[in-house]
Amino acid sequence: MYLLSLSLLLTLYTLSTALDNGLVKTPPMGWMTWERYRCITDCKNDPDNCISENLIKAMADRMVYGGWRELGYVYLSIDDCWSLKQRDSQGRLQPDPDRFPSGIKALADYVHSKGLKLGIYSDMGNYTCGGYPGTTLETIKIDADTFASWEVDMLKFDGCYSNSTEKAIGYPKMSVALNATGRPILYSCSWPAYEGGLPPQVNYTLLGNICNMWRNYGDVQDSWDSVLSIMKWYAANQDVLQPAAGPGRWNDPDMLITGDFGLSYEQSKVQLAIWAILAAPLIMSNDLRTISEDAKDLLQNRLLIHINQDSLGKQGRQVLKVGRLEVWKREMVNGQYAVAIVNTGDDGIPKPIATSLGMLNITQCPAGYKLYDVFEKEFLGYFKSNTLINLKVNPTGTVMLFIHPASVPHHGHRKYFGVM
Repeated sequence: MYLLSLSLLLTLYTLSTALDNGLVKTPPMGWMTWERYRCITDCKNDPDNCISENLIKAMADRMVYGGWRELGYVYLSIDDCWSLKQRDSQGRLQPDPDRFPSGIKALADYVHSKGLKLGIYSDMGNYTCGGYPGTTLETIKIDADTFASWEVDMLKFDGCYSNSTEKAIGYPKMSVALNATGRPILYSCSWPAYEGGLPPQVNYTLLGNICNMWRNYGDVQDSWDSVLSIMKWYAANQDVLQPAAGPGRWNDPDMLITGDFGLSYEQSKVQLAIWAILAAPLIMSNDLRTISEDAKDLLQNRLLIHINQDSLGKQGRQVLKVGRLEVWKREMVNGQYAVAIVNTGDDGIPKPIATSLGMLNITQCPAGYKLYDVFEKEFLGYFKSNTLINLKVNPTGTVMLFIHPASVPHHGHRKYFGVM
């Protein structure tokens, strides 16, 4: 009865007004403070890494001059710990004046002047996860109006310090409030992650009418174990998750940690490949000022981004798991596919794999297919459905293939690889 009443309540909100901002018809791309910078607020002793307007401006500059913006990384989002511990005299959230002396509106103006979009954070609850003022049911409208007046472009709405009933009212109510501002604000909901991520507690059909993207599972941490746990959960629940995703509404397995400390080069390729297969938001959380050339090259891989941004918007699936070998596959527009073959083993030697397009159930084009190695940036040749494809997959690594029908004109090779 309790779950039914929550579902009915959500249905009523959905019928009254669905989210209609026309945003993110392909997965959003950008950068966020949380995983790399958490809640560092001591600007006196750590001025380069504290949550502040200086940090956001520095990242905005790097996103422009480092070539990120041109590739689609345009959302620049402040996570938790940006505000004062109390609201102002009019009941509005206010930024910490020591760390954001110019205010959020001026920061948004700076970010917009760089051709980027500014994101901000709040929490459906009495407090944010970091202990700052949250957004209660009574303050949803004033907070939505405040964010719109600051001209922010994205809201991450977390879920600490509230119960299921408050969330069931608050998340759709915020959607209504954001719509009412008239400003298109990408709405990122953490609601499913706090309700176990699965039906019946989570109704994805209705959620897709309320939010642009949503966190399904726990926070990513800076480790290979964390990435593997997210992959495992998405694979186990893909029958529920895959139909929920599509243009304007995306499952979010959380931030990219490539360029941080916890992943090897091979493991970084795995996270990027699976996130692209899953049609996931590509939201980095790293230091763009000091990022290595290897990590930058991975994150700026044009063919990987092309796969992630495919306009069909269909989330891929794990189609095979044998021991430590996994095969993930995504269908794309015009008969194209992306396939990631992942070796989660750590036994020290590359694993030889022999497969074919027929074995991958890619046989629709009688003329065969052109194959490209996404990370090696190589054209592998023309393959019929029964032609053997011999690969070697490194430990805790992946080989990612882009598969294009030979009969369909395709002129993107030079664009993606530079020389072809």
